[in-house]
Amino acid sequence: MEVIMGFKPVDVSMKFETIRKAKAEGKIYLSSESVQMIKEGKVPKGDVLSASQMAGMFGAKRTADILPFCHNIMIDHVVVETRLEEDGVYATAEVKCVGRTGVEMEALTAVSAALLNVYDMLKAFDKNMKIGDIKLVSKSGGKSDYEEDLSGLECAVITLSDSCFEGKAEDKSGKTAIDIIENEFGGKVSHYKVLPDDKEKIIEEFKSLEGKVNVIFTTGGTGFSERDTTPEATKEVIRTEAVGFGEAMRIIGVKFTPKSLLSRATAGILGKDTLIINLPGSTGGVKDNLRMLAPIVKHAIRMARGEKKH
Repeated sequence: MEVIMGFKPVDVSMKFETIRKAKAEGKIYLSSESVQMIKEGKVPKGDVLSASQMAGMFGAKRTADILPFCHNIMIDHVVVETRLEEDGVYATAEVKCVGRTGVEMEALTAVSAALLNVYDMLKAFDKNMKIGDIKLVSKSGGKSDYEEDLSGLECAVITLSDSCFEGKAEDKSGKTAIDIIENEFGGKVSHYKVLPDDKEKIIEEFKSLEGKVNVIFTTGGTGFSERDTTPEATKEVIRTEAVGFGEAMRIIGVKFTPKSLLSRATAGILGKDTLIINLPGSTGGVKDNLRMLAPIVKHAIRMARGEKKH
């Protein structure tokens, strides 16, 4: 039977750009004679420690060229250090960038390249060199720093659309939201409803859910039509506006389509700790924005409750 292997690179286009840092280390074990050659500067190819530092820097910058699933990123800072020890050369690499994906592989590649360069410079004299102990020491700036799922949260999805309410169109955006909430982020959608673009009905629905669910996701009603009143209804019931949610949807969205600037979506806290988030009415807009915002929902709710541990 023929087996076809598929590849699926990670799409990071909707992730936030944050400061990413990573540190890695490793060692190459050498003979005492090789260590002495380095110490006395007798290696014919030159300064092993300095050259290996440079090789490590090149390795960090060329990571995406040799590892197919690594993204091309702009490295803002890389430091490779090498240290001669009694039994070999110890190397470390610290890499930093402002981007949507981490720099762990760049740090690990930098260390690997540095140690391989030591090997290359000494291979004529030492036949028993061994590279090992390469590992990631630390990383920061990625999803482990701030991202969470929606497990344990009661969620509501409300679609605002006259045509869907009247049965003239299918509610694809609301069903898309439910699928992502439950199947990608582990949340529970305990309330789902389709309402017309009627401000008073929307307000009434919001108030009926206060304290009963943790998050209310709305889809639709954020445009310029006289019937598009979702943001107005939201602002009328919330006590605190979460301005950043709407800003993020427009800032990130405009990179894909200028039409994102036409959305008036907002978000805020209803009552003590019920979070309302307005999503666009398109399925694409729901997918992109929900996946972007869902990872920080729990943090927002903890803030609303006044909890110190974030």
